[in-house]
Amino acid sequence: MISESAASTGTAGPADGTTERSTPPTLLDLTTYLLSRTGKTARGLLAERLSQRGLRLWDMAVLAALADFGPHAQRDLVRRLGVDASDMAKVADQLAGAGYVERMRDTADRRRVSVSITEAGRTALAELDAEARAVQDEILTPLEPAERHVLHDLLRRVHEGLPGTP
Repeated sequence: MISESAASTGTAGPADGTTERSTPPTLLDLTTYLLSRTGKTARGLLAERLSQRGLRLWDMAVLAALADFGPHAQRDLVRRLGVDASDMAKVADQLAGAGYVERMRDTADRRRVSVSITEAGRTALAELDAEARAVQDEILTPLEPAERHVLHDLLRRVHEGLPGTP
């Protein structure tokens, strides 16, 4: 039943006229919906913390890729991380300006630019990782440590089964 006030405004709401915000049970029954909402919340919290350091999520992703996989051609980072080439150029510019990465032209192919992480970049990444883990702890507060481990393992299996995931 649509309340009288809702009928007059053309909006549907509870019959008692309240505007209580709640998630429809139909959506709560969808694991993918829960993953999406939880991920969105976690991403927002982490983005806020990184922005206080003048960094973004892509900055952390680039630093992590360079720390984990070693120096990369800039175009290979584009493919590995699935970021637009022009966006990668901006991220690399910002990180180089902050002293977190170094870019060098390939002596054999002057068109190729290699990007590597610096010690300052490794230090920054360690700080960003601590922020990410703090957000993770905040989001996963309702779970016991063993449950967190199970959740991580299950999500890792799902992630590894995604199309295009190496």
